[in-house]
Amino acid sequence: MSSFAVKTNTSWDLLGDSQRLNEFGKDEGGRGLGPKSTYQNCVVAEYVWCDAFGVPRSKTKTLSKVPTKPEDLPLWNFDGSSTEQAEGQDSDVFLIPRAIFRDPFRGGNHIMVLAECYDNQMRPAIGNARAACEAVMSKTACMDPWFGIEQEYTLMTEARVGEASQIPIGFNREVGGSGKEGGIGFSEPAPQGPYYCGAGCNVAIGRDVVEDHYAKCLYAGIKVAGINAEVMPGQWEYQVGPCRGIEIGDHLIMSRYIMYRVTEERGVQVSFHPKPASGDWNGAGCHTNFSIQAMREEGGLAVIEKVCKGFGKFAKEHIEAYGEGNELRLTGKHETCDMHTFKFGVADRGCSIRIPRETQRAGKGYMEDRRPAANCCPYKVCTRMMLTTCDALGFDI
Repeated sequence: MSSFAVKTNTSWDLLGDSQRLNEFGKDEGGRGLGPKSTYQNCVVAEYVWCDAFGVPRSKTKTLSKVPTKPEDLPLWNFDGSSTEQAEGQDSDVFLIPRAIFRDPFRGGNHIMVLAECYDNQMRPAIGNARAACEAVMSKTACMDPWFGIEQEYTLMTEARVGEASQIPIGFNREVGGSGKEGGIGFSEPAPQGPYYCGAGCNVAIGRDVVEDHYAKCLYAGIKVAGINAEVMPGQWEYQVGPCRGIEIGDHLIMSRYIMYRVTEERGVQVSFHPKPASGDWNGAGCHTNFSIQAMREEGGLAVIEKVCKGFGKFAKEHIEAYGEGNELRLTGKHETCDMHTFKFGVADRGCSIRIPRETQRAGKGYMEDRRPAANCCPYKVCTRMMLTTCDALGFDI
């Protein structure tokens, strides 16, 4: 990380000049902070972790120095009884830093930290699927797995504090109407058709949120490869990757955290529910593009087809790892394959797994698993994909 002040048009700009005086290195905790006459030249770290339901949470810590690697950061803790990750009588859950990102909300040399949760016996805590994923990725590093995830999401209107909104932006809030609740419901906009990759004030709903999120992710160092409007109004997608191994989970979780923060500032909600609006509307998925080195080399198409057949053998196990509420999305309609059916094919978006046309033509490349839901845990998805791939290819882990 370089030492310079970046304007964010927030109160954090007040510390801009003092950021040039930051020291870099291992944080010294209270021993480093205590002798200081002021904390103006310190930096803050936003520790981000997944709660019991895989939703990002965070808390902030002032550091004596700017860390350059996760090992420079202190172990921290939080009240796990408030996140359903521990009992009240033994509530401390440890946060172990795993990855560092620049903080796009505070600018300067402030950082965000992707942390892993452990209990008092230093065992993975409830909600920590990263540890198991890291173990599998370490054992299969010789296969050089690459992942790219297409994160779909839906922007929603405001709702009662603490409750998830049921009304996507672009849908018309009114008294009565479908989705009625407490006398307030919504009427549907014009049918799907003009919204996908569209432009215009009555078509591309929420672009200001999308662009803000995109820029902040790139600033943070998250590998967002692109964005596009999706089929339903208010629904969008961004792509993360390609990333190697465990990196895909870290980058996707942090990108979701940034999205929550962006929508927090803009007064809308974000939903990762796989079917945010019932009826003739597309659901939201997390299509996962995947390859290992053998798939990207000459003759790779045969490897892809062999692995696809192996995925069929464990279809049930994959669905179980691919998110909650997916049965509402995987119906065989709206560019999905029925969740009780498994099939793969070339350029077919009605399949469980799509082999891209360019992969078929080149005879090598990657495969796209279209089943993961928008709310899936990327660590669980990638763990399951690697376990099945190893089984299909006879690789013992």
